[in-house]
Amino acid sequence: MVLQINQLTGGYSKTPVIQDISFNIEEGEIVGLIGLNGAGKSTTIKHILGLLRPHSGEIKVGGLTAETDIEAYRRQLAYIPESPVLYEELTLREHIQMTAMAYGIDEGTALERSGRLLEIFRLETKVDMFPTHFSKGMKQKVMLICAFLSHPNLYIIDEPFLGLDPLGIESLINLMVEEKHKGRSILMSTHILATAERYCDRFAIIDEGRLIALGSLESLRLEFNMPGATLDEVYLRITGGGIADV
Repeated sequence: MVLQINQLTGGYSKTPVIQDISFNIEEGEIVGLIGLNGAGKSTTIKHILGLLRPHSGEIKVGGLTAETDIEAYRRQLAYIPESPVLYEELTLREHIQMTAMAYGIDEGTALERSGRLLEIFRLETKVDMFPTHFSKGMKQKVMLICAFLSHPNLYIIDEPFLGLDPLGIESLINLMVEEKHKGRSILMSTHILATAERYCDRFAIIDEGRLIALGSLESLRLEFNMPGATLDEVYLRITGGGIADV
């Protein structure tokens, strides 16, 4: 079990934003985290990352909790936020080197992995440039390179396709599928439900801070008596007509 969330209640103050959230992610599984604005997706992700302390409940990644060893816990994870977060004073090469140091990756391995990733995202000629001068899509590719360099147990990807060009989207999807086949797992928050339907094994649907549905598309179709329905159609039925968003 890569991720275990057991009866998680939490938020930013004494008033909980999410309540009694429970779900697991197995090795080699892609799970879509689906919900409206304010449904609790971002709060759930921040708890998984160890940025918020649960009011109650427990989160384990690779059998570890953030409370027992936060550094070892976070090395199990790679997070790709919706908006790229980069260091103004560091070049692309230095971002890669810093990531390798943070995850304890030796120089030779880092060079091998980053060389392939730079080629995939067509940034091999930009390694000595400062990413702060890049376009949003190029900055997003820097975040992707650093994340996929680390080979964690669990990738957490928030709206991964925003800002990417069609070739970048194709490259990201291919990498996600490749990592899945290597036994690594992905939690992906997205409002592009057609893409989620195609690549996710299961879906965790959150509404008003609660997990209201969990399962594969086929199991959700059976549960809600909607044979042949798309993920969009199932989602609209479950939530009463809202449109999934970030």
